[in-house]
Amino acid sequence: MNSRQSIPTKLMLLYGVVLLQLFAAQINAQRSTSTWQTLSGEAPLVIARGGFSGLFPDSSLAAFQFAMQASVDEVILWCDVQLTKDEVGICFPDLNLANASNIQDVYSTRRKSYPVNGVTTQGWFPIDFSLTELQNVSLIRGILSRSEKFDENGFAISTIQDVNTQLLPKDFWLNVPHDAFYEQQNYSMSSFLLSAARTVSIDFISSPEVGFFRKIAGRYGRNGPSFVFQFLGKEDFEPTTNRTYGSIFNNLTYVKTFASGILVPKSYILQLDDKHYLLPPTSLVQDAHKAGLKLYASGFANDVDIAYNYSWDPVSEYLSFVDNGVFSVDGVLSDFPLTASASVDCFSHVGRNATKQVDFLVISKNGASGDYPGCTNLAYEKAIRDGAEVIDCPVQMSSDGIPFCASSIDLANSTTVNQTHLRNRSIFVPEISSAAGIFTFSLTWHEIQSLTPAISNPFRLYSMSRNPNEGNSGNLISLYEFLNLAKNSSSLSGVLISLENVIYLREKQGLDVVKVVLNRLTETGYIFGTLKVMIQSTTSLVLVDFKNQSKYETVYKIEETIGNIPDSAIEDIKKFANAVVINKDSVSPNSESFVTGQTNVVERLQKSQLPVYMELFRNEFVSQPYDFFDDATVEINTYISGHGINGTITEFPFTAARYKRNRCLGRKEIPPYMLPIQPGGLLAIMNPLALPPAQAPNPIFTYDDVTEPPVPPVIAKSPTSTPGTSSTIAKPLRNLFKVIRIGELCWPENF
Repeated sequence: MNSRQSIPTKLMLLYGVVLLQLFAAQINAQRSTSTWQTLSGEAPLVIARGGFSGLFPDSSLAAFQFAMQASVDEVILWCDVQLTKDEVGICFPDLNLANASNIQDVYSTRRKSYPVNGVTTQGWFPIDFSLTELQNVSLIRGILSRSEKFDENGFAISTIQDVNTQLLPKDFWLNVPHDAFYEQQNYSMSSFLLSAARTVSIDFISSPEVGFFRKIAGRYGRNGPSFVFQFLGKEDFEPTTNRTYGSIFNNLTYVKTFASGILVPKSYILQLDDKHYLLPPTSLVQDAHKAGLKLYASGFANDVDIAYNYSWDPVSEYLSFVDNGVFSVDGVLSDFPLTASASVDCFSHVGRNATKQVDFLVISKNGASGDYPGCTNLAYEKAIRDGAEVIDCPVQMSSDGIPFCASSIDLANSTTVNQTHLRNRSIFVPEISSAAGIFTFSLTWHEIQSLTPAISNPFRLYSMSRNPNEGNSGNLISLYEFLNLAKNSSSLSGVLISLENVIYLREKQGLDVVKVVLNRLTETGYIFGTLKVMIQSTTSLVLVDFKNQSKYETVYKIEETIGNIPDSAIEDIKKFANAVVINKDSVSPNSESFVTGQTNVVERLQKSQLPVYMELFRNEFVSQPYDFFDDATVEINTYISGHGINGTITEFPFTAARYKRNRCLGRKEIPPYMLPIQPGGLLAIMNPLALPPAQAPNPIFTYDDVTEPPVPPVIAKSPTSTPGTSSTIAKPLRNLFKVIRIGELCWPENF
């Protein structure tokens, strides 16, 4: 066998590097015995399309191998079968080899045209190349939005025999997408499959062509593979009957005459409206089951747009197909079988009141700001419903001294103030920002209450939006209202009050934020309450001030990305803080969206009895390094189970709260799809030529970074000075500390 067809030794190390358990030996996942609403009553199947094709080149041995190691024990490997010139069956996702390989670089002059389903198509077709010629070709990513870093690994095109003999999959699914094309070119796909079945174990055969099933009907024994008819778009024409798939879809009894199951795009079951929100489910699953057909759903991938209803959480999407209380599909075809496996095995049949399997704090970031405008009544109410244990209020001050919750001191970052008559209040305050803004202390509370909030869209650059139907819903609330809302909740354990720009507000605006916050806490009964109060700031002297005047817990936020922290700095922090907030890059530095290693910052802080809370957790896949497989749950699992952090600060509290009820964490043996990811694991199996550039080490956070000058006294406003006039910016503040807190803001336009 050609040496390139063997699995490289370096690749074989992948599964001990990416997962913490070396070759996690196909753990019997102790799958749920709960009754499923599938046709058989058994758990839905996980079908790995081209292997783990969301990360590795589709249909490479690496993709197939990783799918087997990172998924449920009985994962099914899906292979799109194409035929070469010498009638060898290969696994390749497209009829045009140029769509997922470098063939046009290797054989640049051998492009041809063929009619495909009646349409003349140009490309590099398998029937024009022998298997020997294709050994010079390497697989590459077929979807341009995915990482190109593994394109240089030289993954070879595999035959179905390669996959079967080298990997020994428990279940093998062969899909035949273009039987009619091959027949027109005098190749027989049915004859090839019958011949291959003598040496290859084939468990499922699917095709979108009725004519193909007519050819193979009765040619396999009683123990032959299951036949599955694949539906394409409802308006597309099935090439052998000249009927639309929509018309065939309306006659499932006819399909049952040649197939035992159907494979449909997920939109056949849960359709979307023109705004990308879910419509009520169709009855297709129930209709198929009534006809005696198993139904498999396709189109699952973590890195594609999904309905806004899912809050960019792929696990929520899977659960809506397998565990919605009404029906369950019989299997899901996924590019990310790890996420599908976890959804089916770890999160299905888990109610909101299920026993928590792991202990950490779920802390909101501006409420559920991934679903509603941050710091509004709706964002906080949803955060509570979604399972947040601590809700947060970044306190800002109005010109008339009212404390309220807002994600930014610049109202232009969280409201539509620039579209109102108040836009003329824009001023330049160099102590706060290098750009002009409409600051909270320039408007009265009455004026601020009149503003329309705006949801944060940090990934607008990627054309990714958050819940546009609610993009301007809700109202900003005062600190008094926030505290009462939290106090009246039966599920919260505490509140976190974040304070920034305190020194500026004291010295320049005559506003004593510390005093006002303490007064509000007393007025609302928190001095005697059962809810824990945490005061957070990046300024140590603000926390010292609170320590001197109250017994509330204090949380020091290290806004810088750091690589280490010495004992002297930790001991200084312990003098004024009960816990520390750090960012994710301070634990897992990355380069070009690949994690490069791990620091010991969490370990050092916890060793000194300082709990560590981490920010910022988001669901959008572009917010995560590739190491987490575009799945927010994998990221949370790694930082909780792998790094042992004490709390997550998240814009999507539901995802973190659901993770706590994860059934797989309560098992004696944790399945591979719920093992934490080893930092730097993907780099270890990457071609050295494709490695991202090495980054300079993150700085050490020292004692000098903690200490600050004394807090100045409150200076009353000059009677001749009003917010918005030139006197507001007349004298620059002494260089006491940094006041730009990018990590605290919801910068929609300037992420």
